[in-house]
Amino acid sequence: MNTAPSPDSAPASAPALVATGLVKSYGPSTALAGVDVRVAAGESVAIMGASGSGKTTLLHCLAGIVRPDSGAVVLTTGSGRFDVTGMDETGRSRLRREEFGFVFQQGLLLPELTAVENVALPLMLTGSDRRSAESTAAGWLADLGLAGLESRRIGELSGGQAQRVAIARAQTTGASVVFADEPTGALDSVTSAEVMDALIRSTTGRGRSLVVVTHDESVAARCARTVRLADGRIVDGVSAR
Repeated sequence: MNTAPSPDSAPASAPALVATGLVKSYGPSTALAGVDVRVAAGESVAIMGASGSGKTTLLHCLAGIVRPDSGAVVLTTGSGRFDVTGMDETGRSRLRREEFGFVFQQGLLLPELTAVENVALPLMLTGSDRRSAESTAAGWLADLGLAGLESRRIGELSGGQAQRVAIARAQTTGASVVFADEPTGALDSVTSAEVMDALIRSTTGRGRSLVVVTHDESVAARCARTVRLADGRIVDGVSAR
């Protein structure tokens, strides 16, 4: 798998992620009630909805974090075709390490590690030696405007800088699909715009897919398409451009 931040590493064009008939309940509450979603390679999709609408559950099902009660999720990349819902936990964990990347509202970075160590960690977990992993990580940090900050710990970075570290970490293994759950929720409007610039440029700008859960209409407007959920069902899916 090519880990360098290069446009040549983009996956083949085709639907990258296809979900059909997703149903998920938690006790008497239905989080998803038969959801179909298609995300093409290189496409950015925003998922919006009120609290409790099912948007985070949908993201978790797409990413193989949660197994739906019924329905299917299939991932197609340059590496092959993967039945996400049909895999056991070991297989889904491998997908999350190698094909999926994640950016969360608070970044979930390790504060005791430096920026470059945080970004290099996924590569080392997949078997890369420390030197090559940190070299690749430094390249991603430089690409995201963080050259010279490699040795800083997370507490020594601004909120926007820390989120760019999280964006780099999400893609350092060559992820085909990046999932971002409220990636700008803790940032001011100016920093939010900067982080979205970095996120979109480093994902769809290189042919990778991006799925963003957000409450922010301005964030959703940056994506090519917005899918709106209500009571576990898609009520609208329109082009944002």
